[in-house]
Amino acid sequence: MPRSETEQRPIGETTSLKLMFEPPPSRQAWVILVVGVLSQMAATVAITGPAFLIPYMHTDLGYSLTQAGTVAAAPSFGLIVTLIAWGAFADRFGERLAMTLGIGLTALISALAVLVVGSPIWTVIAIAASGAAAASVNSASGRVVMGWFPRYRRGLAMGIRQMSPPLGTSVAALAIPPIAAANGLVGYLWFAAIVTGAMTIVCFALVRNPPAAEVGPASASDAQPISASDPDPASSAGEGEPATTSAGGSPLQTAHVTNPYRADSFLWRIHAVSALLVIPQFAFSTYGLIWLIANQHISAGIAGGIVAASQIVGALGRMVVGGLSDRLGSRVGLMRIVAIAAVVLVAAIALISLTPMPVVAAVVFILASTVSVADNGLAFASVAEAAGPKWSGKALGTQNTGQFVMSAILGPGFGALITVFGYPLSFGIVAVAPLLSLGMLPKRDIDRIT
Repeated sequence: MPRSETEQRPIGETTSLKLMFEPPPSRQAWVILVVGVLSQMAATVAITGPAFLIPYMHTDLGYSLTQAGTVAAAPSFGLIVTLIAWGAFADRFGERLAMTLGIGLTALISALAVLVVGSPIWTVIAIAASGAAAASVNSASGRVVMGWFPRYRRGLAMGIRQMSPPLGTSVAALAIPPIAAANGLVGYLWFAAIVTGAMTIVCFALVRNPPAAEVGPASASDAQPISASDPDPASSAGEGEPATTSAGGSPLQTAHVTNPYRADSFLWRIHAVSALLVIPQFAFSTYGLIWLIANQHISAGIAGGIVAASQIVGALGRMVVGGLSDRLGSRVGLMRIVAIAAVVLVAAIALISLTPMPVVAAVVFILASTVSVADNGLAFASVAEAAGPKWSGKALGTQNTGQFVMSAILGPGFGALITVFGYPLSFGIVAVAPLLSLGMLPKRDIDRIT
């Protein structure tokens, strides 16, 4: 059977035509995106905030870097426990309830934690519990955005949504050090409670669950072609896994995959790649401030501004890369480029650590931090698309779990590494992670939503 005119077009040209003729996202979709960004920013303030208490804990409270890193990693430990469960909750009960309940519990726990700040152990437990509650937003806000946007706008939408972690981190970088200097841990906890409490009201008022995906019996009539970014579905279906085909022999993809983790290796590989690529991100977000102060001899105020600037530039980078993936029709291709850039820039940070170069360090740190977060939106969009509408919540929860397992290990682990080997060798070791990820990336995208 001859191929249609659209099928004969190059992938990039087909993708461009889709962008031209597809109807734009609805107004409700953009409202959902804005709320998703703001709610994730609020959750990020609660999750990453303890990292910006490290200088306060190290100098004022006398904590070692390993101890301070453990406190900073406490929210990540909480997230690890509940991310998949929150994703399953969103799959079952909807994103609105998951987001409202989770961010509300984060506010409540942060406020109650003020009562136990005199006990380091209970403080860590409370901070971990707030992270466990905030995990709802990590899973559900990405799921609701993917549900409201069409395929050829999802890269941009997820890129914008993924701006929220670096934007939230920049808010934390600017706000928390002076709050901690004036009011210690109590000040941070009240700040987190107020921010997340306000977003609880917003989520309840404005979040709407996306239209349910219509899932019917497996047949050629209700099967969907694999996305234009995957011209050879058989090769992408798990590196050897057979693709679903129609009666005419054309590779097809049905919308009702029972378990996408059994269909092929794509999701597992993206999870592994993301876990490796997140290592530089958390190294910079957790220890970047103390590196600028202790290694590059930059004042605390200026260092906080540099970290905030890096997060803002990184947020814009996620949006640009996400939109570019829509136009090129490839998520994993851009992830490969990001991984290569991460190897180069993290290695540059290791070299700069050998001697103070404040101006050069600031510029390279901003570039390295930007690259370290650029893959997140691409990976989230890839995971949600490959998982399909019935599994996206659990898959996004699994995606986040792998990343936060790494961050939880990295909190005390990288602090211990710096203590033993110093900054140059420690960052050199971090540069190996994105290098390893290059061999794990799938060759093509898979889409089980459209």
